[in-house]
Amino acid sequence: QVQLVESGGGLVQAGGSLRLSCAASGSIFSINVMGWYRQAPRKERELVANINSGGSTNYANSVKGRFTISRDIAKNTVYLQMNSLKPEDTAVYYCRALFGVRYTPWGQGTQVTVSS
Repeated sequence: QVQLVESGGGLVQAGGSLRLSCAASGSIFSINVMGWYRQAPRKERELVANINSGGSTNYANSVKGRFTISRDIAKNTVYLQMNSLKPEDTAVYYCRALFGVRYTPWGQGTQVTVSS
């Protein structure tokens, strides 16, 4: 099993930055991909960015050039650096891992609110 703890959300003005953290524990050797998702009010949950065990990254078009996903292997942590934030980035952000052929369950997420 893999356990994830998300942190780092908050309130920021448009144009500002935030960094989200996702700390993994448990069977971390089995993690293939870790990703950040978000769900805005009245919208479907969507993939924001992910990073695989080889370090390759993938981003939603809406965040390319503004968000950066990275990892600290020694700390078993994945980060999402969010720059040039827009009001439309307001959402609950979730971290999720694919380990083996299974996904971790959705956690509580962390709220990101961008004011205009």
